[in-house]
Amino acid sequence: MPKVLVPLAEGCEELEAVTIIDLLRRAGIDVVTAGLKPGLVKASRGVQLMPDTTLDAALDGHYDMVVLPGGMPGAAHLKADARIIGLLKKTAAAGHYTAAICAAPMVLAEAGLLQGKQATSYPGFLDGLPGVAVSTAAVVQDGKVLTSRGPGTAMDFALALIEALAGREVRQQVENALVRT
Repeated sequence: MPKVLVPLAEGCEELEAVTIIDLLRRAGIDVVTAGLKPGLVKASRGVQLMPDTTLDAALDGHYDMVVLPGGMPGAAHLKADARIIGLLKKTAAAGHYTAAICAAPMVLAEAGLLQGKQATSYPGFLDGLPGVAVSTAAVVQDGKVLTSRGPGTAMDFALALIEALAGREVRQQVENALVRT
């Protein structure tokens, strides 16, 4: 069973975080949520999220994918955290997936993972970065890097993550059960 780490930072976009966690778990994927610090994480709209563990405790684990929810200032907190940057570099170097939505693709860029890649983000967050081909697509996968635009694309993003980790059939099963038209 694939294992995914979803770091949660104060000010993250709750719609993105919860959609990613929920859909991946519906697919039978082992999801670990980790707060940058101990305790509840207050998301951008005031929703309080209780991480499974702390980032420090989660860093020793093996993950097939690290997924960063966006939102501000959540994405800025992720970008400023050296542990996150190191984890992303380590994950990519091991040949595993990295993924980010909304403002969080800027964190992938900070880790050097978007160089020579096509990516998308919330408008403006990747503009002007040399070596990044910015797309306006809802979800972009370039090799082992997946990016998405924002809250409105969170479900499409989570389904793409499922497909990358567990295959098209599992994605279709989850999507059918959601009664998407």
